[in-house]
Amino acid sequence: MSAKQVQSGQSKWYKTQLLLKNNTIHPFIPDTRKFTKHNLKQMIHSYGMIYVKPERGTYGNGVIRAERGERQGYAYQYEETLRQFDTFEAFHNSLAKKIGKRSYLVQKGIHLLKHNGRRFDIRVMVQLSPKGVWEATGIIGRLGHPRKIVTNYHSGGKPTAVEQLLSTHLSAQQLMHLKGELNRLGIRIAAQMQKTYPHHRQFGVDIGLDRTLKPWIIEVNMNPDPYIFNQLKDKSMYRRVMRYRRLGLTK
Repeated sequence: MSAKQVQSGQSKWYKTQLLLKNNTIHPFIPDTRKFTKHNLKQMIHSYGMIYVKPERGTYGNGVIRAERGERQGYAYQYEETLRQFDTFEAFHNSLAKKIGKRSYLVQKGIHLLKHNGRRFDIRVMVQLSPKGVWEATGIIGRLGHPRKIVTNYHSGGKPTAVEQLLSTHLSAQQLMHLKGELNRLGIRIAAQMQKTYPHHRQFGVDIGLDRTLKPWIIEVNMNPDPYIFNQLKDKSMYRRVMRYRRLGLTK
């Protein structure tokens, strides 16, 4: 992979544009635009809640959750700090100052499902099999820290079995159907990404479920951490992920 491709692969904007080319993936991508004053105003008024996130970055660093209040006020949370504003101008100026000259995106906010009052999302690991076919080799939930807006392990998130997180939302049969749907979506995403990154052998797809259980693609990771699967009591998924990973490293 060229240095230019590596750099592009780290851009959330670039990856979003690649996925939007596929009509079967398009419906699962939340509205995402470059951070400008115009886009910020239009999106927070349209959706009520948005995420403002760096175009490049890992582990959820720099992600901001912003909301428009019922009484026309505005607020945003960064890490554990919440700031509130009476006017859009003050709200925008504060955000712009925090962002500085870095490239940021504005994304439609997804009201994630919760488990015991904590938000969670789902990571689907997709890897090339020994036969060169994309397979969903692992699926795991990431339970967010109660005071944080992101679910990443490095931000206090807890890797958790999806069965545990979804047991209060779905029956066993519904859960099995949903897992199949998420795995198939992950495989479609990997196949789409492969068109631009033909030598890449694994992707980590982060998916959020809203209150209607619709999946939304939060991010596609080019170098997903396989070790989160080792946090599960059942190690079979971890062993499979690592077996496929070692195969990829020897190719």
